[in-house]
Amino acid sequence: MTLPELAVTDDRLAALLATDEDLRRLFDGDWIRYRTSPALQELTWAAHSTCATINRIYYDDPAGAQRLFRELVPGAGSGIDFRPPISIDYGMLLTIGDRTFINTDFLIIGGGQVTIGADCLIGPRCGIYTPNHAQDISRRLEGWELPEPVVIGNNVWLGGSVTITPGVTIGDNSIIGAGSVVTKDIPANVIAVGNPCRPIQPIPDQSPSRPDRPTSGA
Repeated sequence: MTLPELAVTDDRLAALLATDEDLRRLFDGDWIRYRTSPALQELTWAAHSTCATINRIYYDDPAGAQRLFRELVPGAGSGIDFRPPISIDYGMLLTIGDRTFINTDFLIIGGGQVTIGADCLIGPRCGIYTPNHAQDISRRLEGWELPEPVVIGNNVWLGGSVTITPGVTIGDNSIIGAGSVVTKDIPANVIAVGNPCRPIQPIPDQSPSRPDRPTSGA
C-alpha cells in the first residue's frame, strides 16, 4: 500500500508512536526531523490524501466530504462550515470550535498544535505556519525544526490572505486585516493590521453603516 492510500487509524498512530522517536518528540512539543521520519511523512501523506479527496468530492458529495473532514480533524466542533480547497498536515493536532467558517484555500503547515475557537471567520487564502527551522547552519542542514502552537480565540475574524507564524496567540473577538502577517501575540478585542501585524484600534461598540474602508474583507 502506498503512502497516499494509508488510512491512519488510532491503532496505527499508536504503532507509529512506539517506533518513531520524531513522532514522540512531536507530541512532546520538542525538536523534530521531518525529513528523516517515516512516521511523520506517513501521517502527512495520509492527511494530504484525505484533503485531496475532500476537495474533489465536496460539491458532488457534501455529506461524504464532511464525514472525511471530521475523520481528519477529530477535534472539530459542531456546525463548522468550510469551502475547498483545504490543506492540513496533521488533523489530529487541530481543534476547531463550533460554528466556525473557513473560506477557500485554507492551509495549516507543520506539526504544532493549532486551536481555533468558536464562531470564527477565516477568510480566503489564510495560512497557519507552525514550524521554525533551526537557525544555525549545521542543525538546519540536519533537518531540525521546532513546531510551535498557534491559538486563535473565539469570534476572531481573519481577513483574506492572513499569515500566522509559529507560536502566535490571537485573543477573542479581534479582527486581523487582510494581508497581515501575524508574528507576535495579538490581544483580545482589537483591530490589527500590517506586516508585522499590530493593533491599531479597539473593536468598536457598533459598526458604521457604510464604512469608508473595510479593514479586513472576506
